[in-house]
Amino acid sequence: MALAKISQVAGRGVFVPGNDIDTDRIIPARFMKCVSFDGLGEFVFFDVRKNPDGSPKQHPLNEPRFQGATVLLSGANFGCGSSREHAPQAIQKYGFRAIIAEGYAEIFFGNSTTLGIPCVTATRDDIAKVAAAIEANPQTELVVDLAALEVRFGGQKIKITMRESARDALVNGRWDAIGELLEGVPQVQALAKTLPYLAA
Repeated sequence: MALAKISQVAGRGVFVPGNDIDTDRIIPARFMKCVSFDGLGEFVFFDVRKNPDGSPKQHPLNEPRFQGATVLLSGANFGCGSSREHAPQAIQKYGFRAIIAEGYAEIFFGNSTTLGIPCVTATRDDIAKVAAAIEANPQTELVVDLAALEVRFGGQKIKITMRESARDALVNGRWDAIGELLEGVPQVQALAKTLPYLAA
């Protein structure tokens, strides 16, 4: 099955402010004792969202007006710290489909790309414009356009950047290396049948 071509992501946004938000803050290590990634979404940003007794802290993701947001906005060096793949997995399982930040840690960026999550970069001032629009009206739809390299929202737009190799992989449906390998299995099997040294 061909991989989806991801040229745009549209949805409501939420701004989680801060620089150097590391992977341990995104998904605390104690929640990584899992067989699959499926249930990680409920633990995203857990320690900054919950008190020790499980009651909610003041945090954007706890606010009802931002429930269902699919575009995450943040600051510089997002996803730094350890290289745990669980961080982008938790973000995806929570429901985010794109991230807009000032910059990303290298491994986090790569892991996100292979999940089909565009990690685009914008200036601090431009992110503040989007955050202000979301604050004024949480129903504002954001369109993260990888083809035009812009984010459109509420009659405004900002410019974004993205590493060309990652943008090309997403737009052309080549973002999952394992998926691409699996797509080639029928051709490998067909070729194997023609090779006499592999004949049974």
